[in-house]
Amino acid sequence: MMLPLPTGHELGRRKVEELVEYAQELGIKELTFYALSVENIKNRPKKELTYLFKIFQQAFLDLDTNKIMDNNIQIRFVGDLELLPLALRTQCTEIMNKTKHNNKFFVNFAIAYDGRQEIVNAVKNIIDKKIKSEMIDERIIAENLYLTSEPDIIIRTGGEKRTSNFLPWQSAYSEWFFLDKMWPEFEKNDLIACINEFKNRKRNFGA
Repeated sequence: MMLPLPTGHELGRRKVEELVEYAQELGIKELTFYALSVENIKNRPKKELTYLFKIFQQAFLDLDTNKIMDNNIQIRFVGDLELLPLALRTQCTEIMNKTKHNNKFFVNFAIAYDGRQEIVNAVKNIIDKKIKSEMIDERIIAENLYLTSEPDIIIRTGGEKRTSNFLPWQSAYSEWFFLDKMWPEFEKNDLIACINEFKNRKRNFGA
């Protein structure tokens, strides 16, 4: 079933909230959502992009901050936030600052995100810090990325079978799952199925 874009985006927003609850119930410690790529910002129609920004702003306004703090949830935004409208960028910064000391559950939003550019920026950071070349290793590069954690599982919905520049460094040893379901149709049972399959996969870590 194809939904009108506004309806699809709104249902997608609600699904994020549901998945955070599912993950906590299942003992997952961290989630990263690919919310908006740099390519989307450059290529989507202005009207749709404006609507998306409004959805993000309203979603962040609607956050139950008391619940977030009570549940010790840290929220982070990874990407080039300078590409976002000032009001939205300010919201992201305020949310990160408010939750930065929480450490029980982590929710990351890749917004204005470009995986290759993340690595480029990491290299620039290393140069700016004047780190000697002989000192640069995987740890140094990882520490200078937007996101230092590495996902065990990455799930892509919608029937597409490509990685779309998502966490290219961090996902080097991730297990990928490609589902035909659209994102708003994703349910708790789908997450459980992916976790169960993950447990049965043999992870070779490059071997």
